[in-house]
Amino acid sequence: MNKRAVRQEYKLKKTPRGIFAVRCEPAGRVWVGASTHLDSEKNGLWFSLRTGSHRNQAMQDAWDAHGEESFVYEIVETLDDDIAPLLLRDTLAERQTHWRQTLAAHPSDPLRG
Repeated sequence: MNKRAVRQEYKLKKTPRGIFAVRCEPAGRVWVGASTHLDSEKNGLWFSLRTGSHRNQAMQDAWDAHGEESFVYEIVETLDDDIAPLLLRDTLAERQTHWRQTLAAHPSDPLRG
């Protein structure tokens, strides 16, 4: 495959969007977040946690106390590609709220905002 074809394939690739959960069993905590790039979200989260710079202090404290091996990242829902860009933000927020309730995530533990 030549470079031009690889670039074109990359541009056409759809990135999965949706809801993810991060669990720490020893701490008994679940955090739920939304992302427009689910396949790269874990790398960003783990990087900020490893460097001690995650903005969710409860998650950072659990990471520091229990270590990386106690954390699990899972995608709980992916959204269809046909959701209009203007509706995406609201849809992600709605589904994030649903999954927070479903997974009994602590409401004061948002991953963003």
